[in-house]
Formats: sequence, structure tokens, C-alpha cells
Amino acid sequence: MVKVLVVEDTPAQMDLIKLYLNEGGYIVFTANNAKDGLAILESEKPDVVITDVVMEGMNGFEMCRAIKKNPETEKVPVIACTSRNTDLDRMWGMKQGVDAYIGKPFTSEELVRAVRSVAG
Repeated sequence: MVKVLVVEDTPAQMDLIKLYLNEGGYIVFTANNAKDGLAILESEKPDVVITDVVMEGMNGFEMCRAIKKNPETEKVPVIACTSRNTDLDRMWGMKQGVDAYIGKPFTSEELVRAVRSVAG
């Protein structure tokens, strides 16, 4: 079973993502901020990380850079799930190491398809 870490600071969005992933058969871990997300990444070793971009403290792009800099986690795919979904935002995200990008609002199909595409 594929393990997914979701890092999202908006409870309603977190609940929706978790619901869609649970329905898709994924094991889901959650964190409300990037700092906690990095700790869970280290302890639970998820197969995929889904992160919001706009968060207090460390944002999702900074979290992605931290994941990709660490030799132990550099191969973990990161999906940005955010309302910041202009072409410029997407290009910047890819330069930060984001493997896939989902714009909010999204459907369950879009979310599951993105996870499948990066989880192999």
C-alpha cells in the first residue's frame, strides 16, 4: 500500500484530501505545517508527499527544497496542491523540485491521478 503524507494548514482542505486518498486506498499521514511534515517524513517514510504552498513559517516550496536536498528523502515525489496555480507558480514549483502540481479546487480523480503518476 502506498503511504502519502499530506501537509496542509487548512482543516477543511486536509479533510477533503484525506477523504479522497482514503477512498483511493492510500495510507494517509497528515501534518498542519512543513516542520511537522518533515518530522513525519523522517519517521513514517511515506512514498509521496502532498503539500500546500502557502503556509505559515516554511512554505511548501521551501519544504520541497528541504526534501530534495536530503539524500535520504531526495527521491520522494512531492506534489504541490495549491490555489497558486498560474503558469509562473507552476514553473517556479518545478524549479524547486516539485514533481506534480494540482490546482485548487481539484477533483478526487485529479488528486488520485497525480499520486498514481508519481508513485509508480
